[in-house]
Amino acid sequence: MLSLLFCLFFGQVALVAQLNYPIPHPEGYVCYKANSPILIDGKMDESDWSQAVWTADFVDIEGSKKPVPYQKTRVKMLWDSNYFYFAAELEEPHLWATLTQRDTVIFYDKDMEIFIDPDGDSHGYYELEMNALNTVWDLLLPKPYREGGPAIDHWDINGLQSAVALFGTLNDPTDTDEKWTVEVAIPWNVLEEYAPHNGPPNNGEQWRVSYSRVHYDLDIVDGKYQKRKDPSGQPLPEYNWTWSPQWVINMHRPETWGYVQFAEEAVGSGAVDFKKDLDFDLKMALYEVYFAQKIYLESHGSFAPRLLDLPLSEYNLAHFLKVMDLEAISTKFILSAQGCTTILQIDEQGVLQHK
Repeated sequence: MLSLLFCLFFGQVALVAQLNYPIPHPEGYVCYKANSPILIDGKMDESDWSQAVWTADFVDIEGSKKPVPYQKTRVKMLWDSNYFYFAAELEEPHLWATLTQRDTVIFYDKDMEIFIDPDGDSHGYYELEMNALNTVWDLLLPKPYREGGPAIDHWDINGLQSAVALFGTLNDPTDTDEKWTVEVAIPWNVLEEYAPHNGPPNNGEQWRVSYSRVHYDLDIVDGKYQKRKDPSGQPLPEYNWTWSPQWVINMHRPETWGYVQFAEEAVGSGAVDFKKDLDFDLKMALYEVYFAQKIYLESHGSFAPRLLDLPLSEYNLAHFLKVMDLEAISTKFILSAQGCTTILQIDEQGVLQHK
């Protein structure tokens, strides 16, 4: 994950220019119901975990633009009436962590991160980061950094359970480690502020969820681990490995996170088909207009009154221009389009709604 300042000031032009439409549909996962409560000890040795399937292995945050990560990361999910459960496995030959204070900037260490946008509008989402010491940083984001944040890091997940199991020795450069595993349980009542309704999800309901692993190359200096540096002596940038690619180096674009579909069926009782979002391409076209309008506003002092005034991709112009209706007045706009079952709308703040 990028630093907060980088997220806040990342150029809008770059966000638009780096995307290649059509964007592939994000990863999807069917999350089944646990047969019994999960003991959060980091070991995931319950039979329910053995029956839950792994996600696809993580890729680089930019997808196929960058090489496949050289260490495997994958995740499982379950749920019950009380909790949303997460389990992660991170291959790691050099177990290393230094931060011990809650709500410090955990991605300065190697870490595992969870992002949850329950209603999929790209505003109002949750972030949890943790390192191999099980030090956590939990954040509430009323809106993404591109709209000015803020990240509320004094907010805590009441009732959070988290644990780490180490397969090796922490901060010991004299040996080669295997991996670390993570278990997390988040109570549903903590997520209700931005969820479509109170309580656990309904059968078939889909939430936008993603994961990021921040990884650093290390060197051994004077018998201790140290972040690898470039020839000028500056630490090399981190790797960002994710379940579903973002296509740009920015985790705070919820519109490109993965989809988690909740199933009422108990894990191991049978298979439920994941249903792709048939409006995903249309939603991405709406977001392209949103980003292009931000650029236009910076240059002209107002939003473009016509879609043809914006530098949109040929793909979206060819496929979606005729179904879009733009209403723009000075520094406000509403863009509407008929989806498969509902009308989709996005406004100047990037809030996506179903009407």
